[in-house]
Amino acid sequence: MAPLPGIKQFDLTNRVALVTGGSKGLGYAIAAGLASAGADILLVSRHLQEAEDAAAQIVRDYRCKAIGIQADVAVAEDADRMVQRVTDEWGKLHILVNNAGINRRGPIESLTLEEFQQVMQVNVTGTWLTCRAAQPLLEKSGHGTVINLASSLGVVGLTHRTPYACSKGAVVQLTRTLGIEWALRGIRCNAICPGPFLTPMNEPIAEDEHTKQFIVGAVPLGRWGRLEEIQGAAIFLASDASSYVTGSLLMVDGGWTSQ
Repeated sequence: MAPLPGIKQFDLTNRVALVTGGSKGLGYAIAAGLASAGADILLVSRHLQEAEDAAAQIVRDYRCKAIGIQADVAVAEDADRMVQRVTDEWGKLHILVNNAGINRRGPIESLTLEEFQQVMQVNVTGTWLTCRAAQPLLEKSGHGTVINLASSLGVVGLTHRTPYACSKGAVVQLTRTLGIEWALRGIRCNAICPGPFLTPMNEPIAEDEHTKQFIVGAVPLGRWGRLEEIQGAAIFLASDASSYVTGSLLMVDGGWTSQ
């Protein structure tokens, strides 16, 4: 029997990753994790300076090639432009991370239709548009992989989160569908479902007493997730270590959805 490849399966050297929403929070943590495993990175943010600063930090920390650009994932032309930039810089794309997302909280009667539609436009339409734009380049690579950032709220409910939970449920189904649709085209598609991580999106509610009680009561590990705790999941799904995994959800939620 031939020896098993071991840790080399996690090596991303000479691979290129496109990470949306990559200038901060989970997106930046994932981009940094992929860079630490050897990947070159195109970071996308709605804010150019944030994207460029984040890319420069990754270059300093990991000595890879990283570029930051401005784009809105909910705009079809911007999705095409992101992929074109990857083509111009590297001529190849192996890893797509659809992390860009927004949230609107509140009881349904206090939310406007526009707020609901905005969340769906960024979280669902933006993910769909980026997948569609990247598909030819991912297929050309021969072993492309898509990592969608869904959420624990894509599989369980939580009050005052109807826009976000609906959007992440849609991302879950998009992931499963593309996992099947692209299975024989050399592209795997999986989702990470984070639980409560202390990201900029969640900082406004982190000190709320009700939120603190919820975290302790709902999460078996009894705490917020740390940003670096998303990196192993992303490296696994981006690498050959997950070569027989597609259409799957990887829960990184402190045990929340196991209850």
